[in-house]
Amino acid sequence: MSWLDLENKVVVVTGAASGIGLSIAQEFVNQNAKVIILDLSENAPEIENGSVDYYQADITNHVKVKEVFDDIISKNKKIDVLVNNAGINIPRLLVDTIDPEGPFELDETIWNKIIQVNLNGLFYCSQSAARNMAENKNGVIINISSESGLEGSEGQSAYAATKAAVNSLTRSWCKELGKYNIRVVGIAPGIMEATGLRTQAYEDALAYTRGITVDDLRAGYKSKSTTPLGRSGKLSEVANLACFLASDRAGYIDGVTYNVAGGKTRG
Repeated sequence: MSWLDLENKVVVVTGAASGIGLSIAQEFVNQNAKVIILDLSENAPEIENGSVDYYQADITNHVKVKEVFDDIISKNKKIDVLVNNAGINIPRLLVDTIDPEGPFELDETIWNKIIQVNLNGLFYCSQSAARNMAENKNGVIINISSESGLEGSEGQSAYAATKAAVNSLTRSWCKELGKYNIRVVGIAPGIMEATGLRTQAYEDALAYTRGITVDDLRAGYKSKSTTPLGRSGKLSEVANLACFLASDRAGYIDGVTYNVAGGKTRG
């Protein structure tokens, strides 16, 4: 038995075909948990020293989410841990005075898309998992938020707003679900090491919304003026915390969101 004692725990991780989600899934596999991934990608990710069950699923489709979770529960009899990692970020300005109604001004389509994934999808998955956890009187829900949800973020207001809402859901659901021995906790990563999700299009949009160049933006990733530790975070540092919070070692931690951001604040 390992220190975290996660062997044979049934762990569902959303949006885990790449990035932070994949790192979290990999670390749970390293801890000998039974890992199930939900993602839009057609291909299951490569996992070292183990394997996962994979469902290609759109978490914004309530009917599909229910079908997937019913199948997971039918095959595994329980869900011990849900990690709500799936999310999207599309930088946009509330008002673009240089190019009104241009490509980098927030519109209803982008607003709704971000909310659909970051809030509706999280709600659908959490409800399906929590029903089973309540029946079993046991479970942990881990919501992956963002440092921007705590501090706000220029050019990322819609994303930051959804993550602030996620933090509120974490606090509220912990109060609702504690009676069933279900803990609800959050992790708010800051600037993390580059993954395939940090695309050129994303950086172009974010730099535009902040009136800087992409080179300036990238230099800021390691600036001690914003991040005291002077480096980007490692995906493994988020994954390690997720595994700890899922374990009984964290059994009295509930309703809080941990900022994993190297000390980054508004200054």
